Amino acid sequence: MLSFDQKLNILDSFPELERRSVSLGRVNYHFEGSAHEKKTVGYHLHPNGNGFIYGGLLEEYDKDQKGYVNIRDFSEPDLRNLVRQSIDSLAVRDEAQVETASSSALLHKPSASGGSWVNAEGHALTLKCEDDLWYIYSGIQLEMVFETLEEAGIYLEEEGFHPYKK
Repeated sequence: MLSFDQKLNILDSFPELERRSVSLGRVNYHFEGSAHEKKTVGYHLHPNGNGFIYGGLLEEYDKDQKGYVNIRDFSEPDLRNLVRQSIDSLAVRDEAQVETASSSALLHKPSASGGSWVNAEGHALTLKCEDDLWYIYSGIQLEMVFETLEEAGIYLEEEGFHPYKK
């Protein structure tokens, strides 16, 4: 079993994670670049060696009801692999977006006037309001039309799309 300090060093080695101390000497790690509402990758790493990594979007791990994998007995390679998979599952990762991120362009959050939405595979849709209707486009192709922003948002989320976040 890895020590608490070894687990912290492993998670600290991921530059996309932000370390946050919580109660009782525990530590959480947040991924602010998440394309999902979930941002906590490392949860309640404890000095006794226990801790959890978010695996809610991963199929190959045993998880609790909140989607966390207990890492108490993980080896270093297994822990590194799980953390990388967790981050990747929460991020939108395709070549165009990696290039955009590396050129310091910021993703934007859609406003009441619409915006860009992406899914885990990196497919993008655009939501626009025109003539009191909400249009969803894939590139220049019209995909769907809705009467309200709420209906359009529900549809996009049910289809696995999430707004770009700044």
